[in-house]
Amino acid sequence: MQTSEQFFQQKKELLGVELNEVQKEAVLSTDGPLLLLASPGSGKTTTIIMRIGYMIEQKRVSPARIKAVTFSRASAKDMEERYTSFFPHLEPVDFSTIHSLAFKIFREYFYKNNQSYQLIEGNDVPQGLHKRIILRNLYYSFHDENITEDQLEELMIYVSFLKNKLIPKDNRSTVKCDVPEALQIFEQYEEQKRTYSNKLLVDYDDMLTFANKLLSQDIEILTKYQRLYDYVLTDESQDTSLVQHKIIEKLVAKHENLCVVADDDQSIYTWRAAEPSYLLNFQHVYPQAKTLFMEQNYRSSKDIVTVANRFIKRNKNRYNKNMFTENPPHEPVQLHKMANYGEQTCHVVQTISSGHTYRDFAILYRNNASSVILIDALDKADIPFYIKDSDLRFFSHWVVRDILNFMRFSYDLSRVDIFERIFSKLGVYISRQQLDHIKGSHKKYTVIDSLLKFSGIDQKHQEKLKRQQEYFRNFHNKSPREVIKTIREDMGYEEVLKKLSKKLGFNFDGLREIIRILEVIAQQSGTMVEFAKRLNHLESLVKQSKDNKHLDAVTLSTLHSSKGLEFEHVFMIDLIRGIIPSESDLEASEKGEKEQIEEAVRLFYVGMTRARRKLELISYHRKFSLHVLSSEFFKDVKRIVNPPQEKDRADKYSFAEESKAKLPKNPNAVKSIGELSPGMEIKHRVFGTGEIMIIDDDIISVQFPTYQKELSISTCLELGLIEPV
Repeated sequence: MQTSEQFFQQKKELLGVELNEVQKEAVLSTDGPLLLLASPGSGKTTTIIMRIGYMIEQKRVSPARIKAVTFSRASAKDMEERYTSFFPHLEPVDFSTIHSLAFKIFREYFYKNNQSYQLIEGNDVPQGLHKRIILRNLYYSFHDENITEDQLEELMIYVSFLKNKLIPKDNRSTVKCDVPEALQIFEQYEEQKRTYSNKLLVDYDDMLTFANKLLSQDIEILTKYQRLYDYVLTDESQDTSLVQHKIIEKLVAKHENLCVVADDDQSIYTWRAAEPSYLLNFQHVYPQAKTLFMEQNYRSSKDIVTVANRFIKRNKNRYNKNMFTENPPHEPVQLHKMANYGEQTCHVVQTISSGHTYRDFAILYRNNASSVILIDALDKADIPFYIKDSDLRFFSHWVVRDILNFMRFSYDLSRVDIFERIFSKLGVYISRQQLDHIKGSHKKYTVIDSLLKFSGIDQKHQEKLKRQQEYFRNFHNKSPREVIKTIREDMGYEEVLKKLSKKLGFNFDGLREIIRILEVIAQQSGTMVEFAKRLNHLESLVKQSKDNKHLDAVTLSTLHSSKGLEFEHVFMIDLIRGIIPSESDLEASEKGEKEQIEEAVRLFYVGMTRARRKLELISYHRKFSLHVLSSEFFKDVKRIVNPPQEKDRADKYSFAEESKAKLPKNPNAVKSIGELSPGMEIKHRVFGTGEIMIIDDDIISVQFPTYQKELSISTCLELGLIEPV
């Protein structure tokens, strides 16, 4: 039998794979629990596959006795292909997702006990029994109105969260969800699945909870699966939920031959019930565990690795890792503060146009809405693109449909069917009964004239309806962009959205941004028909973009979906306060709840470490008509790349400490940057009353009665120097 060094030497010669000392130790540490903490680009997949090959070739472990659990089917397939290419002469190893393993356990139990079940997720679900349809119908039964796609997505995440976290019934009310009556809908959903016909309805999360329960209660099944595998390996374990960890714990309880591969610094799915704290407590669960740190990055230039490593250290609840690389420097991380949102798009598109290979570029963003204007600009520049996220729902969003229906109605003011879709958005109270009353009786009149003549609408609302009708009639004298602005401002649509957001828990800023994006797209259209065609064209491009995955195309991706990918040149865009970190991240941090802001830091870190040679971070001063502030993370990286002089920091510190000691606390002081806005009147403790003229990162420019002064926002907040007038 070969020695371990001979094994490594042979693989180096055959495969060109040379492992470092930590990777070799991970390969050789086959018995007992092992926590392998793998920094980005540290070669974890290669190490995992070499470890499996070593166990089979050197330790004579049967491939059938090894179980590798991955986070997604794509990861399972990737590992399987890598294993086959490294060890084509060896028998297959069982690579699968945790859901696949759980389903196997669950199905066996139901078959053994002759019980019927019906999956309600995935393909081949009978009409009306899909999880999404059931939840849609339940929401409607509670609220007598249709659920929006955003609300449905949040409700799905909420349902999954409760199950994956194994949250007891008595504690479910503590879990926040912005969908009204979410807990009651969840309880009704579970009841409906239990009592449907003669079958049990089962979603993907049920597979996990059933498998965990069966392994706890059915000794026969537990014994069988414990005997089935002698070695278990889990990948991307920072994204594993509590119920998934519990399943693995039970499988390895007899031998504890468990290798957990993870990076706590890349845990970005706690909102989906991922349990990164499990990694930090790994030694408590497995006292005999060995922990290894794979810290060498083989992917990125020294410039990127150094900055990313320093950035992630702002988080405290983590293993103390120090990512490093032996790769040479390429060029410093670039930080751009553009004048406005449009300049960001121009810069990205022009840079890509001047490049040679489109597939070298990736554009990363926090929210899917950020991709829409980019898609429009890339199409105009004839640059092919691939969108990593398949659920870009912008073009089917109800706000987009509303705007198009406003336009459609203007072409035929007698169309009751179109008016029915928008009448509740006109800011005029029209009851369903009043609308039904004029159906069929308005053929000689416009819909609004019929309402004015026959429905008994009061005088106040009649006047408003007359004005709205005039706006509709004037649409054809305006450009599409002017039409949208009329709908938004003059017809009161934006105010309606604000009231709806307050009532139903929508994100008003997000809804308002959709309208602004439509205005940008409308700029190049001469008529409303051309504008509608442009939207249809962009929507079809999005659907077709999946075909560009393996072609020479730019990749567009959310930061969440970018994990596991790498590119020569990465743009991280829309780095402004309120997006990353979000307002809720900042609010939680101000309350002392640090986990949410730390996850946002990890998400930013994931984006940075996708870049191999060039990383550009982009912020701007204005988004549409609004002044915005740069992301705190953008500013953190700026301080890392261009650190302030020691003297400046010392002077600022001593001034703040001295002032703190002298100034009494001001209970009326402004406490956060979000409270400040251009045009606001403030009172400064020293300089008196003035008006904020400009906000730029940490600086506000204030016009006092006889002079203008620039002030540090952080210092003013820390010392309580300013208050609203």
